Amino acid sequence: MIVFGPIAMAHANVVEWTTAYGTRVVFVPAPEIPMVDVAVDIDAGSRWDPPTQAGLASLTLGMLSKGLRAADGQPAMTETEVSEAFAELAVQRSGGTSLDRASLSLRMLSDADIQERAAMLGSRLLHHPQFDPAILDREKARTIAAIEESMTQPQSIATRALWRSIYPSHPYGQSATPESIRSISAQSLAEFHRDYWKPNRMRVTIVGALTEPQARQLVDRMFVYAAKTQASPISAMSQRGDWSTKPSAKRQSIAHPASQSHVWLGLPGIARDDPDFFAMTVGNYILGGGGFVSRLTEEIREKRGLSYSVFSAFQPLAQPGPFLIGLQTQSAKAPEALEVVRTTVERFLKDGPTADEIKAAQQNLVGGFALRVDSNRKLLDNYAQINFYDMPLDYLQTWSSKIAAVTADDVRRVMTRVLQPDQMSVVVVAGPEGFQP
Repeated sequence: MIVFGPIAMAHANVVEWTTAYGTRVVFVPAPEIPMVDVAVDIDAGSRWDPPTQAGLASLTLGMLSKGLRAADGQPAMTETEVSEAFAELAVQRSGGTSLDRASLSLRMLSDADIQERAAMLGSRLLHHPQFDPAILDREKARTIAAIEESMTQPQSIATRALWRSIYPSHPYGQSATPESIRSISAQSLAEFHRDYWKPNRMRVTIVGALTEPQARQLVDRMFVYAAKTQASPISAMSQRGDWSTKPSAKRQSIAHPASQSHVWLGLPGIARDDPDFFAMTVGNYILGGGGFVSRLTEEIREKRGLSYSVFSAFQPLAQPGPFLIGLQTQSAKAPEALEVVRTTVERFLKDGPTADEIKAAQQNLVGGFALRVDSNRKLLDNYAQINFYDMPLDYLQTWSSKIAAVTADDVRRVMTRVLQPDQMSVVVVAGPEGFQP
């Protein structure tokens, strides 16, 4: 078993608690540098977008810093004033919306005064957004322009079509359109924020030069302006919903003037709590996730020169996320490339991995693991995921040993269970004329 010192130390000191208002907190002391990184992850991702308002979750997050309303004895703040207040404190902000979660991160110096002011400002950002209609119109126009631009790009066209096909009756298959963005009003944002941006739907992760009492004080200040309602934490993993993840296994060829064909295949894979996650990690590495040493690269690039690169990947989510295969090739060669992908997958499922492939995959995965946790920011990202998806707190410490324990039978079992070629959706953008996948 390989144990990396910083990982073992981080786990040995990690602390977790749940506030009275249902917010679960994970704190990892990192005293080496005088910085504090804070992530707030909210179960308010795009899977909660109404079907006719795809893009609502993303716009809600994007509008948080566009102005704050007067509340709790605090004055209103304009977009410029919010930006200047963070700049004065030298606090770095970042955020984004994914399928499962909305995320807001702050990076600040460990100075006590800066922490207090940044946390109070962050609390207003989380709980006092203004949602000014005029500013919303501006942001909607920007968003629509970006969507319209992306809809001319073959890669974006392909991935949108593939996700719709993989998830025809599930919000994971939704994507924002100009029409859905136009339908969103300031009231829509306010209602979404009221319903989903609640303390018991939030997870806070802290990595930095703090003591536990200081971390607890920081969290209290981050929620000083939240609605004070006693609650139990809500887990994204427990909210499975009634959505179907059965794919349509649709084959599509979409015309486009691009000289290169964009070939994509996919189907629902596994959820984040699937016990076969580590076997899937090893199996995917061998099939197409290992770069130049993968089977797909060997067959597609090395033997036939059909593409510079080809990959496979899986994205575990609160519900079964997708398993994907993608490549680009000359349009005339798209049929051949697609056939080679199919036969390579079928052969992998039939024969399974070799002992040498298992050993090489494990060595490369374990050998590269330290690079995933070699900074406070990377630790924050990892522990934020652990926190949000209710993963074991020793996940990082045991990762290498669990990879090392995977057998060829484990890989064959999970890959056979998940990778059913006849259930895979296929999208080819800019294929040869008359081509049907």
